[in-house]
Amino acid sequence: VSGPALTELKHAIVARADDQEPGSADPDPGWKVFHGPNTIRFTGIGLLTPVFFDLLENPLMRILADNRLDPGCPDYWLNTAQAMLIGPGQPAQLLHRDCQNWSSLTKMTWPNMPEVTISMMLALDEVCETNGATRVIPGSHLWSDYRTKGQAVDTIPAEMSAGSALFYSGKVIHGGGANLSETDWRLALHLSFVVGWLTPEEAACFVYPRRLIADRSDRVKRLLGYRSYNPSPLAGGRLWLKDFDEWSA
Repeated sequence: VSGPALTELKHAIVARADDQEPGSADPDPGWKVFHGPNTIRFTGIGLLTPVFFDLLENPLMRILADNRLDPGCPDYWLNTAQAMLIGPGQPAQLLHRDCQNWSSLTKMTWPNMPEVTISMMLALDEVCETNGATRVIPGSHLWSDYRTKGQAVDTIPAEMSAGSALFYSGKVIHGGGANLSETDWRLALHLSFVVGWLTPEEAACFVYPRRLIADRSDRVKRLLGYRSYNPSPLAGGRLWLKDFDEWSA
């Protein structure tokens, strides 16, 4: 992402962030730690700028998702799209695997778990080790025990220039880095997809009204939950139906 699109996306997200206090709105202490006391997160990016919908059409992201997600799944959803802005002094996030959003599946199928989710972390400005670059453990998707969390010393920072992106498997251990700067915020957008037979993290069709996506492509509508999941011609039942029939809006 570059040029006017990146500028529009960054400005829209920063403007929205100006109206939100850092920290988690969830009262659970665990989520407060995970989300970070000086981190700003929010969804609904498409309500701020139409550039979001263009991101869903990004050809590289589409190729990677088509190639890497479970071959037995012909369709997939938007899992979530979140602004993740890490403020000065924010400690490093707990290391984790995104696939453990679906922990029962992880437990049952690891280490032969299918690729069910793939993510992109898009740098809206320069992202470096000092201001909280996402830290990853390369090769952790191949570890024999999914419960192994790894240590900070095992991680490397995903440093990026503005407009660059980190693509990673949901099985890779990662976490937001510590922001060691005194004044700089790490500005990034997380966007992920999940196979159509799992429940997404974000209930996108309740975030984006039908009128807003009426003129968008079938792909965008499907990603946002405005199409049913149909595994045809593979085996399996149709999902996300209306009156026992496929839903399209």
